[in-house]
Amino acid sequence: MAPHNDAPSPSGSYTAGFNRMSFRPVVTSSLMTGHLSLPEPHSPLSSSYSTTSETSDFHMTRPLVPGVYVPTMCFFDDENEDVDTNAIARHAVRLARAGVTGLATQGSNGEAVHLTHAERQLVTATTRKALNEAGYSHMPIIVGCGSQSTRETIQLCREAWEAGGDYALVLPPSYYAPLFAPASETIMSFFTAVADASPIPLIIYNFPGAVGGLDLSSDTVIRLAEHPNIVGVKLTCGNTGKLNRVAAATRNKTNSKTPDFLVLAGSADFTVQSLVAGGHGILAGLANIAPKACIRTMELFNQGKTAEAQEMQEVVARGDWTAIQGGVVGVKSGLQGWMAYGGHARSPLPRPSDEQAKKWKEGFRELVLLEKSL
Repeated sequence: MAPHNDAPSPSGSYTAGFNRMSFRPVVTSSLMTGHLSLPEPHSPLSSSYSTTSETSDFHMTRPLVPGVYVPTMCFFDDENEDVDTNAIARHAVRLARAGVTGLATQGSNGEAVHLTHAERQLVTATTRKALNEAGYSHMPIIVGCGSQSTRETIQLCREAWEAGGDYALVLPPSYYAPLFAPASETIMSFFTAVADASPIPLIIYNFPGAVGGLDLSSDTVIRLAEHPNIVGVKLTCGNTGKLNRVAAATRNKTNSKTPDFLVLAGSADFTVQSLVAGGHGILAGLANIAPKACIRTMELFNQGKTAEAQEMQEVVARGDWTAIQGGVVGVKSGLQGWMAYGGHARSPLPRPSDEQAKKWKEGFRELVLLEKSL
């Protein structure tokens, strides 16, 4: 079935009532956080469960298991750039129906840097409620919580938990990196302090391109993995040697299907390579467009069908190159071109010209045709 066929929602479904969510500031501990006011029990959004079950569905144990995780997009009204909760809900459920393992909000693809704290909570809460209403309450949500100060990062972790997030994806601070203590001690202290205070477990996010070239070594990641509230890493650096060292050092001593420390590749274009190196899956933006192709690539490899996995990986990698070149602007344009939704990024990011939109649509053609065949 074509991906866009999953998008429309039936009348009276989970999207109704999202715009009635509101936030009011409350004081939690020594930090100011945003508190989510959930819809009234009789709203359409809450029709399938009571206020009590709603709370338990927001906060329940959702283990991280190997698979494909998707950093979801944030969608906006084309006229006023308000957050489009209906599109966010439909997109989340489309990905869940495709079979992905988990979702991540507030990443680079989610334009977290363009959102207020309240909007961040709204996006995460919208995603959580959409999944719950569609029967995917078991699916974990990872929330981007990186900030330049320890204090605000902890605040974002607490707000993520309030909004229904299960794990916090945290970039290292970098603005004052030249002033950091040697031997990564400032980075160690930062992650330790955040992990100590966060109500949800942390996933380390190593993305040198987003933090001025700051690249965490395998030694640093392995040391941080010893903290009981740090449970995984996303490696967007593309260094499969580093991934291998981290995976080997943190591998379960039991045969549990739930890793003690989840090691994820940060891009779909080296899915197979990361699995060979001992990784557990991907957290990759390309899965917004082609979740089934990403999932099938992993399945083929895990079934021992290496040649078929490699063949599919080649298609995925070519599609990912289009996504890498266009960034969030190109991925949204691809969604709009192939699936009739996606819209535009928030300003100041530019809107693509007709020529650019045509180029990005064509760049995803091979991948989308593969996706529709699965």
